[in-house]
Amino acid sequence: MGNAYEEAYALSINDKAAFWGKAAEDIVWTRRWETVLDDSRAPFYRWFAGGELNTCYNAVDRHVEAGRGEQAAIIYDSPLTDTKRTVTYAQLQDQVARFAGVLAAQGVTKGDRVIIYMPMIPESLVAMLACARLGAVHSVVFGGFAPHELATRLNDATPKVVVAASCGIEPNRVIAYKPLLEDAISQAAHKPETVIIFQRPQALAILDKPGDLDWEAEVQKVEPHPCVPVAATDPLYILYTSGTTGNPKGVVRDNGGHAVALKWTMSAIYDIKPGEVFWAASDVGWVVGHSYICYAPLLHGATTVVFEGKPVGTPDPGTFWRVIAEHNVVTLFTAPTAFRAIKREDPDATYLKKYDLSHFRTLFLAGERCDPATIEWAEKVLEVPVIDHWWQTETGWSIAANCKGLHLFPVKHGSPTRAAPGWDIRVLDENGLELEPGKIGALACKLPLPPGTLPTLWNADDRFRQSYLAEFPGYYKTGDAGFIDDDGYVYVMTRTDDIINVAGHRLSTGAMEEVLAAHPDVAECAVIGVADDLKGQVPLGFVCLKAGVTTAPDKIAADCARMVREQIGPVAAYKQTVVVHRLPKTRSGKILRGTMQKIADNQDFKMPATIDDPGILPEIREALEDIGLAGHRVSA
Repeated sequence: MGNAYEEAYALSINDKAAFWGKAAEDIVWTRRWETVLDDSRAPFYRWFAGGELNTCYNAVDRHVEAGRGEQAAIIYDSPLTDTKRTVTYAQLQDQVARFAGVLAAQGVTKGDRVIIYMPMIPESLVAMLACARLGAVHSVVFGGFAPHELATRLNDATPKVVVAASCGIEPNRVIAYKPLLEDAISQAAHKPETVIIFQRPQALAILDKPGDLDWEAEVQKVEPHPCVPVAATDPLYILYTSGTTGNPKGVVRDNGGHAVALKWTMSAIYDIKPGEVFWAASDVGWVVGHSYICYAPLLHGATTVVFEGKPVGTPDPGTFWRVIAEHNVVTLFTAPTAFRAIKREDPDATYLKKYDLSHFRTLFLAGERCDPATIEWAEKVLEVPVIDHWWQTETGWSIAANCKGLHLFPVKHGSPTRAAPGWDIRVLDENGLELEPGKIGALACKLPLPPGTLPTLWNADDRFRQSYLAEFPGYYKTGDAGFIDDDGYVYVMTRTDDIINVAGHRLSTGAMEEVLAAHPDVAECAVIGVADDLKGQVPLGFVCLKAGVTTAPDKIAADCARMVREQIGPVAAYKQTVVVHRLPKTRSGKILRGTMQKIADNQDFKMPATIDDPGILPEIREALEDIGLAGHRVSA
């Protein structure tokens, strides 16, 4: 086709060293790499072996040295505290260098681990970058995470220091972090030597334990610390996958490949120029917060938004539009659940009309499958490209995307478009054989994975191999199921464990969710498989309605059954739909389908560590009991 995407993609697959070697020229190295791709220990591949750099230097200092110190690096916008603040690159350099000095004074050196337990404030990024400056390995744990889950991470990462804020702030409450942290430390076998607390006025922490330090007081005592060069293959951070039980999986990210890949994505995928304002509406505790709140925008010399609030209710469904308008945001990256929430509360986009978004160029969505109805609504009200893209905690950036900076393909609703350069995606059957276009199977990526992805799990090479590489030798198992069409568009239908077996037919719950989401009264939905004595499993739908809908639940349930029968067929055996007020989700917006399925089948389940509001689960149980489930098996 002769466009920039086709050329980039072909080179990335056929000559990986040439493609990524060229991309690496955009990074400042203290020592140039010897080998772009080291495959001597395959399948444990390493990128830019022999190279040396500092990620913090590339994200902060280089821009100051280039004369752009007065440019905004971070815009902090917190409707929860009614605070707005801008941090320039020069100010960020000073804050990071001084906090690196604080960590160094506590004995933190290259390779040491630091756990960061922080809310959405600029100091969270300062702490991450300060670790990178020293060559220390940070592990960010979502602020307010349960003590048991934090304890498992303390034991696995064995940090020398924990950095925390005194509190996090939710729309209706202030969460004191210090008691949670102390509980976690009491449970953990590994006890960190030092705890550094950033005091927030909404809830001051009592610093009365040995090793407790006040962030601001310690900063006053130290000199700025210089950047410490590290090997490209040295770890930058560990990020534990959400929802783990027992020993969590610590995804490792290296310094060199990570910097090269993320810098490249800002222009190639997101079409961002240095100096422009980019907003990823996520949290630093998740992979999106690492990649696209902290590192990628700053590596690229863009301005990143740190937002502390919710898409609705802080104070209204126009919050996102206000932030975009006030701060001149050109591109927003968020989860589909945020837009479903906005659409549900303001289906006619009345609040949008109050703001000038003429400068806004693109909306990117990721984090879960995006139903076509939500994309269509966003396209209609924003009148800009709405790009769904697919990636994972493990990959660190997009596996498939409509690469706007290379070539904007026509959007096909339900597809994150085509494989991003560097990614060789195949659809495999259960025997590892490649399936023809249009056939649903396991989505897998041919090794080696591109730079910026996980080289292994923290102290767990065998677990890395078993979890991701063993089932399909020569491939990375994504754990997602889907298909690729004749045009090369990838469709991610569901997690492989969300394929349900109805009387021997393998069906995607994600495909059914697309149908339900198209109902004009439905704001959000989920489909699970529940046990059935005759068919093995049958699908069950949950729907949340848009604000102001008065249609009877029985009518909506009948509509949903008819729509699934018409669009997927009687084979789906779709009959029941439950209307609920809200769905249980993780703090990052993923619907907890597995937990809902266990409730429906009356199985024991562990309260998910990442659940946003545990109070929703009794509501789900009650709704299921009303239709004879959650204690009874459904019968066809």
